[in-house]
Amino acid sequence: MPGKLGILAGGGDLPRRLAEACRASHRPYHVIAFRGEAEAARLEGEPLDWTEVTQVGRTLGLLRERACAEVVLAGRVRRPTLAALKPDMRGALLLAKLLPRLLAGDDGLLRIVIDELEGEGFRVVGPDDVLADLLTPAGCLTRIQPDEAARADIGRGREVARALGIADVGQSVIVQQGIVLGLEAIEGTDALIDRCAALARPGPGGVLVKLRKPGQDRRVDLPALGPETVRRAAAAGLRGIAAETGGTLLIDRDAAVAVADAAGLFLVGIE
Repeated sequence: MPGKLGILAGGGDLPRRLAEACRASHRPYHVIAFRGEAEAARLEGEPLDWTEVTQVGRTLGLLRERACAEVVLAGRVRRPTLAALKPDMRGALLLAKLLPRLLAGDDGLLRIVIDELEGEGFRVVGPDDVLADLLTPAGCLTRIQPDEAARADIGRGREVARALGIADVGQSVIVQQGIVLGLEAIEGTDALIDRCAALARPGPGGVLVKLRKPGQDRRVDLPALGPETVRRAAAAGLRGIAAETGGTLLIDRDAAVAVADAAGLFLVGIE
């Protein structure tokens, strides 16, 4: 049996799903939720402490107090602005390392976070280490399958998403009839979908393509989608979603597939 798991919780449903997986396997766990990111309603009834993203010393102290051996980073955490940084003493010691990364991409910043946790003796694991069926499987998961035009849009989206990832900018792109409608940056996938709804052209809808960044540490910030992503895609007039097989998190797979089937969208895992 692995040691007690500390769930560092941001926004979205992933922290709750990991807690449910721990309960199902009788694994001890404790949730440490970030104020302004995690949603209290989703974590109701969980063993829980609240902290701030920049309270590094408090977070490490809570992990020790709750006797956590392993740590998983789960859910959305927005990158803080320089003006919003109010670190505790331990956080201030990290500031010199973090500042260059705050002004650049996300991957180096997350690498520093992992190194700090591991330097304190915690083992950092990925969400899929806790909940094995989180990763997107290969092939089409829905009744509707992509046609030739949609497959061409997926191919175009794959090329653009890889270039986006190499630049450490984002993980998602929307393509319609070969035209790139939008790229994901700091706004996130939901805002990208909403923004592209107003840019849609007449004819078959666009395709959302999600890939992890090349060389990305698989334990943190893997691209994720779930039922809400599918609902937004349908509302925006998209015809389907393609996500990297084994490289994206598909949260609540059965519900996501059911929503896609009901809306007439395809959901497919791509290499």
